Amino acid sequence: MATKAHALSLQIIAKCSTTKARTCKMTLPHAVVDTPVFMPVGTQGTLKGLVPEQLEELDCKIMLGNTYHLGNRPGPELLEKAGGLHKFMSWDRALLTDSGGFQMVSLLKLAEITEEGVKFQSPHDGSEMLLTPEKSIEIQNSIGADIIMQLDDVVHSTTTGPRLEEAMYRTIRWLDRCLKAHQRPHDQNIFPIVQGGLDRELRIKCAKELTKRDVPGFAIGGLSGGEEKTYFWKMVDVSTDYLPENKPRYLMGVGFAEDLVVCSALGCDMFDCVFPTRTARFGTALTPDGQLNLKNNTFAQDFRPIDADCPCSTCKTYTRAYLNTVVTTETVACQLLTVHNVAYQLTLMKGIRESIIEDKFPEFIKEFFRRYFPKGDYPAWAVEALAKVNVSLS
Repeated sequence: MATKAHALSLQIIAKCSTTKARTCKMTLPHAVVDTPVFMPVGTQGTLKGLVPEQLEELDCKIMLGNTYHLGNRPGPELLEKAGGLHKFMSWDRALLTDSGGFQMVSLLKLAEITEEGVKFQSPHDGSEMLLTPEKSIEIQNSIGADIIMQLDDVVHSTTTGPRLEEAMYRTIRWLDRCLKAHQRPHDQNIFPIVQGGLDRELRIKCAKELTKRDVPGFAIGGLSGGEEKTYFWKMVDVSTDYLPENKPRYLMGVGFAEDLVVCSALGCDMFDCVFPTRTARFGTALTPDGQLNLKNNTFAQDFRPIDADCPCSTCKTYTRAYLNTVVTTETVACQLLTVHNVAYQLTLMKGIRESIIEDKFPEFIKEFFRRYFPKGDYPAWAVEALAKVNVSLS
C-alpha cells in the first residue's frame, strides 16, 4: 500500500540503552510535542478549574477533549460555526479527542452494541441514538482535534471468551469504516486502537492487523479498567513489541505516577488520565514523595508549600496550611490543586525525557521509586515489569 502523507511526523531523539523507552518530537498541526507526554483530560473543552492560559504557563502542549460530551453539548454544528474546538476554547496547541465509545459503555447502562454501532438512550431526553464509526468521525471532524480516535468495540478489561474476540475483530472492521469516513486526513490524524483484553495472542493478532493500515500512530486500549496490574503490564509490553517504532504509541487512560514511569520503560509515548485533576477536587496533592491528603489536620499549621521544588504558581504562593483551610470547601482550592497536580505530572514526564536523552533512565526509575515508596514497599507488578526491561529495583 502506498504511504500517503499524514498530518503527523515523529522524530526519535534518543533511545534508552536498557529499557524500551524513547524520547521523540511529535509534530502535529498545532504543536510540536515532546514524548513521553502526559495529556490532561479536558472533558468539555476545559480542564475543570483551569483556563487555557494556565495550561500554557505549565508548558502543556496537548490536551484531551471527549467526543461524546462535546457531541452532546455544544454539539458539532456550533463547533463548526466556531471554527472548531481550538477556536471555541481559545487553545492554540494540540488537541486529541476520543471516539465517544468508552462513554457509551461506562456511563450508560442501556447501551447495545451491534455491527452497525453503539445504540444507547440519550441521557438528556431518553431518545434512542446510534453512534456509528461514521458518526464518531463526523463529530470529530467538526471538533477538529489534531489526533482523533477510531470508534472501537469496548469491553470491560476482564472480559474473556467469544465476546472478547468478537470485540477485537469488530474494532478492526470499524477502523476501516472510520478511515473511509474521515474527511480531514490533511490536518487530523486517526489512531486505531489495539484491543484484545488480557489475551496475549489476541493483542498480537490485533496489532499485526492494524499495522497493515496506513495510519500515523497507534493507541493501546481496553486496559486500566480494574484488571490486575500483573496482567496489565504484560499486555502493554506485548502491544509495544508489535507496534512499529517509527509511529507514536498512546496508552489510553493511564495516569498514576508509577504507571507513567513503568509504561514509558515499556515503550509507550503518550498517556492520559482524569486522575490528577479529579484527585485535586478531593483535596489530594501529588508530590515526588507520594500523595498528600490536604484535608488532613496534620497540615493545619504546616507553612511549607506542597513541594518546595515545584515550579507551579500554587507552590510559589500558597502554604499547606492555607490549602488545608480551603480544600473541598472553596472552589478556588480546586483550581490551586489542579494547577499543582498537572504541573507535577508534566514535570515528571520532563524528568523522564531528560533522563532518556542522558541515557540515565534506569537511575531515574530507581530514584523515583525510592522517593515515592519510602518504605520500600514497591508494587510487585512494577518490580516484575521493570525486571522484564532490565531494571532491578531490589
